[in-house]
Amino acid sequence: MKNYNYTFLLSISLVAALGGLLFGYDWVVIGGAKPFYEIYFGISDSPALQGWAMSSALVGCVAGAAVAGKLADTYGRRPLLIAAAVLFSLSAIGTGASETFNIFIIWRIIGGIGIGVASTISPLYIAEIAPQETRGLFVSINQLTVVIGILAAQITNMLITEVIPTGYSHEQILASWNGQTGWRWMFWAGFFPAVLFFLLMFLIPESPRYLAKKDNQNSAEDTLAKIGGIDYAKQELSKIRETFTHESEKTDFKILFDKKAFSILIIGIVLAAFQQWCGINIIFNYAQEIFVSAGYSINDLFMNIVITGSINLVFTLVAMGTVDKLGRKKLMLFGSGALAVIYALLGYFYYTNVTGFPLLLLVLLAIAIYAMSLAPITWVILSEIFPNRIRGVAMSIATFALWIASALLVQTFPIFNNYLGTSGTFWLYGIICALGFLFVFRKLPETKNKSLEEIEELMASDQSKHIQ
Repeated sequence: MKNYNYTFLLSISLVAALGGLLFGYDWVVIGGAKPFYEIYFGISDSPALQGWAMSSALVGCVAGAAVAGKLADTYGRRPLLIAAAVLFSLSAIGTGASETFNIFIIWRIIGGIGIGVASTISPLYIAEIAPQETRGLFVSINQLTVVIGILAAQITNMLITEVIPTGYSHEQILASWNGQTGWRWMFWAGFFPAVLFFLLMFLIPESPRYLAKKDNQNSAEDTLAKIGGIDYAKQELSKIRETFTHESEKTDFKILFDKKAFSILIIGIVLAAFQQWCGINIIFNYAQEIFVSAGYSINDLFMNIVITGSINLVFTLVAMGTVDKLGRKKLMLFGSGALAVIYALLGYFYYTNVTGFPLLLLVLLAIAIYAMSLAPITWVILSEIFPNRIRGVAMSIATFALWIASALLVQTFPIFNNYLGTSGTFWLYGIICALGFLFVFRKLPETKNKSLEEIEELMASDQSKHIQ
């Protein structure tokens, strides 16, 4: 293995991955605030408005993901991450200060745009600066910070929330610290890491692959030299140049519909959608309902959620240690197959009215498996399978598909739960996981220990076989 400047690599990866931390925090903090802002805004008896409050950020996620890739290919990766930091900062202040439900929704959508941008660009940026031998590890740092952000939101919610006496009415909760001020501080707390992200982004370099695409060879070589020395820089820059043509940026979308590129794009879209439709995020977004149905009270809720966040963190670290050793495909197959089995058991437990610890144990096992497979590895794959010329746009489309799938998941879960019951809903997600297993087995080549340029060649040749 070459001698890389891992201190430099880790520093810039951690800064870029702060976008992931804010993504995780903003995504989950609303779950802890949910019991209180619903009473504050008077939407406790309106399932439609409750669902809109929970899913409104997804509108912003979809919008942010839709534009992030093209803007990143035009203006660079770093300016987009700076813009995401600004959006996170504004959303944190505005959401917490909201006095009406409509204003609350507007700020949630603005925060969602930040999530859409960060979730697209942070892993893409890290993939473009990381060496091939450790790219999986470094891109997984972004998922690690997402998980840390989730856990930070869960701990913040637990620390801010005062214990609610059993039997408290809605009026008493509304008049309490939780109902008037506590839920606001849950959102305001996100302002501090957002400002830190904004300031630190000015200290890291632009992606060398973006610089090379813009014919800024000297700056690209300087950054690559800081990573691996001058010989490494010249070698990498030569590989990068070979993947670009004289076609203008305006042809990016046309290139997407080339047979080979389009086949790769479809793989990215399916994997992105599958990461959401494997169903695990329902456990986070609807944690209150799942834990209450498992026999736990509202005062047990926050501690149980922190436990799930801790499990998520530990097994994300496991994924970081295995992604470059075992490979992407093996971990994806393990995750999808194991979740299919767990959902079958979860469905059976709900069907037979099993509650309490056995149900919680399965939930924790599902989170552990997801955290060491589909959660981080999907982002690693998406950040590396697309060709250099269209990576930003293709990543944007895949992330757009991911957030559309997430929005549909959140909106359809109550419907499935109503018509199929909780057991039938988990069995449905189990079938989806089984189908995902088959797709990964048949369509996804292994990409570990290959440069982005080698992966581009591998994916193109692999898709040529399918096209023929």
